[in-house]
Amino acid sequence: MSIKKGKFYNPTAGLIHFDEVLREITDYMKKMPGESYSIVVGCDSSSENRPSFPIAIVVLRKGRGGRFFLKKTDYSVISRDNFGSWKERILEEVFLSCKLAVTLKDDLEVAVESLSSQPDYQFEYIHADIGQNGLTKDMIKEVTALIRGNGFEPRIKPHSYAASIVADRFT
Repeated sequence: MSIKKGKFYNPTAGLIHFDEVLREITDYMKKMPGESYSIVVGCDSSSENRPSFPIAIVVLRKGRGGRFFLKKTDYSVISRDNFGSWKERILEEVFLSCKLAVTLKDDLEVAVESLSSQPDYQFEYIHADIGQNGLTKDMIKEVTALIRGNGFEPRIKPHSYAASIVADRFT
């Protein structure tokens, strides 16, 4: 499954392709070039045997709001017979987040290089829908190591808003 295939949803732009997401992000940063920007990725899933996985890209203009782009990946696209446990769903959420983050970071660097002035942005974190409370607390080391292994810093609940708030709204 290519993370670039399919469309992303944005409340302002509607359904758009991945390259349009890149353009929307760079246009957003060009509108206020003196500001600092933070880009994060997070994923959630519905708690079914055949779940959907909404993956969110959140672009924050620090202290001044932000925008999000969401791609809903259905179970039918993922090559598995079923998800036998909630742990498998959590790992799939993190895998999809890492896959999107790596692709987005590389492609965004190229897109930003073509701008006349370089915006102040950081591709900072991957947000995981796990936390110190509940069943997911036993997966913190495993999930954070997977995220760090892909070159990003992890954030977990209550600081994982891209996964636990933005993506969660679309499960």
